[in-house]
Amino acid sequence: HGRLVAVVPARITASQETELVPPLVARFLAKEAKRTIPTGDEALHERAVEVAEIFLLPWLEEPLPEFSVTWVSNQRRRWGSCHPSTGRIRITDRLRRAPDWVGDYVLLHELAHLAEPAHSPRFWDLVGHYPHVDRAKAFLNGMEFATTVDYSLD
Repeated sequence: HGRLVAVVPARITASQETELVPPLVARFLAKEAKRTIPTGDEALHERAVEVAEIFLLPWLEEPLPEFSVTWVSNQRRRWGSCHPSTGRIRITDRLRRAPDWVGDYVLLHELAHLAEPAHSPRFWDLVGHYPHVDRAKAFLNGMEFATTVDYSLD
């Protein structure tokens, strides 16, 4: 929900916290702002082509069919979807602010459906060539948790 939580050791004083935390937060936010997935549909498609070339095509015997990639605002339960028969890939706009390596994982996941529609062992083998699979899945699980948990202190 747009929150950054900084956890500090109990032993530091309030003045130390005031001195140390803001610069760390600013540095973190600046770094993360540079590492986001492209926000426009055209740039998103270009990134999908790059992801396919690097992480998918070397392990396929046939090229991928033509495909399109667009951002959508009506997916609340999925990170993306792929229709192998039409080549249409849709990515939820909830990922617009996600780090690039998370977006690349979701793109790869959907692109792999063009080669293997089911979540078969072959599908997971293709996706498994991405070096940040576990990290990206953990990030997505954290995002899902953060949006479903009630943080009120009632």
